[in-house]
Amino acid sequence: MNTRTDVRAQAGRAARLAIASSMLLCMSCGSTQTADPSTRLRRKPFGTTPSGEAVELFTLAGKNGFEVEITNYGGIVVAVRAPDKRGAIADVVLGFDDLKGYLGAHPYFGALIGRYANRIAKGEFTLNGVGYKLARNNGENHLHGGVRGFDKVVWQAQAEIKAGGDPTLDLKYMSLNGEEGYPGNLTVQVFYSVTDKNELTIRYVAFSDKDTIVNLTNHSYFNLAGAGQGDILSHEAQILADRYTPVDAGLIPTGELAPVQGTPFDFTQPTKIGLRINGDHPQLKAGKGYDHNFVWNRRAPPTGPAYTPYTYFQGLAARVRDPGSGRTLEVETSEPGVQFYTGNFLDGTITGKGGKTYGHRAGFCLETQHFPDSPNKPQFPTVVLRAGQRHQSITIYRFLAE
Repeated sequence: MNTRTDVRAQAGRAARLAIASSMLLCMSCGSTQTADPSTRLRRKPFGTTPSGEAVELFTLAGKNGFEVEITNYGGIVVAVRAPDKRGAIADVVLGFDDLKGYLGAHPYFGALIGRYANRIAKGEFTLNGVGYKLARNNGENHLHGGVRGFDKVVWQAQAEIKAGGDPTLDLKYMSLNGEEGYPGNLTVQVFYSVTDKNELTIRYVAFSDKDTIVNLTNHSYFNLAGAGQGDILSHEAQILADRYTPVDAGLIPTGELAPVQGTPFDFTQPTKIGLRINGDHPQLKAGKGYDHNFVWNRRAPPTGPAYTPYTYFQGLAARVRDPGSGRTLEVETSEPGVQFYTGNFLDGTITGKGGKTYGHRAGFCLETQHFPDSPNKPQFPTVVLRAGQRHQSITIYRFLAE
């Protein structure tokens, strides 16, 4: 690194610290107790990035063998170990055994996605009459925050056990004004917690010193039979959504909220994922399977100053069960949409955990989110975060054995 670049890097780090200290609301303050590293909360080195940043791996454990591993590189969920109906434990998320795998090219396995999850058409949007241009890293479109989104940065990490007993990982990142083309210095906190109900809870908090757009999610790929144990076509999915957002050839929503009734997108009742996935429906052709945002049937928002989406909108949006193992995943969220993706672009060229390859449709994603391309679709729920206001949302991944 030359002197000028080094000065800029130091200035960037100083700006992050200064803005974070002046703006950041400490959501983890309060009564805590020292974690017992041998039981509920563990941490260990996970490697070093090419730029020399140390990365750690955190294990958050519940009861009955349920535990989750998360790294502060990209906020990636590295493992979720859950029991089946016989009590056997298996890791049910796709990924890699070491940091090297995550540093290479991969389809966002387990990653924390931002500033904007999903696609923005042509990498452009207008806010307050000002046009912004983002990286085009998905054909002509912007995808998952750009070339170096939140999935590729090292987050500041603090791990603790809350007074209530839930091991929690608090990740913080300051995204500077202009990063990947976005306006505003954006302070982000993401809290991963594990409960004794076999739940992984993810709580997102963000605020900015300038009007901007925000859409945060987690991009874990699940296979409830176990990572690398074939495809997920026999899994039974239920998505509590009467509508979805059709897409064009570039997977950008057309703006329509189309009914699922009478189409292969009707998962209002438990249905095998593979039952209709290869049908002739033009939307299945566009996504090469399911790669669509579902508008789940959350209740209408209340009115008044007490309203917050986090408080009032939380509810069950989707449920997936593997008949063989009995493992069942329930997804509860405060977000208005869920992107259902069935690993259509996995092709066996990626070698993951334990040397297993991930073939076609080896995992599914349920990405809780606001709708794709919302900045360019005024009829969609807004993703604008005003300066001084706080964005917050919650998603719960609950693992059952039936």
